Amino acid sequence: MCEQAKKKSNWEEEEDPNKHHPLIHCAELILPWLTPQELACISLTCKSLSQFSKKITIQRSFDASRSLENLPVPFHNAVDHRPYAFFLYAPSQILPSQSPQRQPWGSSRFAASMCPVGESVSGCDCDCEACEQGGASGCELLGLDELEMGIMSECGLSCECGLDCRNRLTQRGLSVKLKILRDEKKGWCLYADQLIRQGQFVCEYAGELLTTKEARSRQQIYDELTCAGQFSSALIVVREHLPSGKACLRVNIDATRTGNVARFINHSCDGGNLSTMLVRSSGALLPRLCFFASKDIKEGEELTFSYGEIRVRSKGLQCFCGSPCCFGILPSEHT
Repeated sequence: MCEQAKKKSNWEEEEDPNKHHPLIHCAELILPWLTPQELACISLTCKSLSQFSKKITIQRSFDASRSLENLPVPFHNAVDHRPYAFFLYAPSQILPSQSPQRQPWGSSRFAASMCPVGESVSGCDCDCEACEQGGASGCELLGLDELEMGIMSECGLSCECGLDCRNRLTQRGLSVKLKILRDEKKGWCLYADQLIRQGQFVCEYAGELLTTKEARSRQQIYDELTCAGQFSSALIVVREHLPSGKACLRVNIDATRTGNVARFINHSCDGGNLSTMLVRSSGALLPRLCFFASKDIKEGEELTFSYGEIRVRSKGLQCFCGSPCCFGILPSEHT
């Protein structure tokens, strides 16, 4: 028996001479940084790296957020061979210059805290207008009052309170369980993985903040790619009209390359089950676009919202929302 085991061991080493190559020992540090194409190429070099590449792929399918959220967001695909969608993750808005060229994904070594650098985690102790109305409770009440108007104010970096302040609800990352499912027609879709109550915060729409010039330039490229084949951009334009009505604030958020789980929320012609809110944080120049449940959302229900009403392209992308009032094509307008 020992002789047979010895022969088997020698056979395995002959079959895979790279088994003890120094690169193998560094695989856990290197492979999580690779793209799917690079990972596929590496997996062809030797048996050990092939096995490790498969392990990385499985780990990636377990959590789209790359451990940057409080809760993992797994991929599930019963349609085709794609185990996950590859993109760079940002829990909140970032500038294009802050977007990483590479980002580790697929190893338990790389886990990040949601608490921003320099943030305190003490109770609410700021002197902003909201807190003057009654500490943390005052913050919470002011936020809810404004929530009914579609605008929500929160404490921010200019306040002395930490992330546990009840008036920083949308800044703590995910607090509800979500999952990403592959649909034969719509592609990747975001689903609730628990009961979400009406009014509950779901997530914000995170991505790169662009100038209008850059947004229009990117959209032109995206349109050409869409016409050429299977491609779907995640660039969204938010317009906030000022009280005078003479001007509006425009915010361009592109989650195509770098974004968060909100990039998988599909359109529904009936308005969907999510409402959009502009959230202003103290000290922040621009508002953030956040999603709240517009009704009770059951576990296993797809999360959707309306992309808008305007359709400038009569032959735009086909809509598969399935609602009784479906227009047949997705909303579109001039960027």
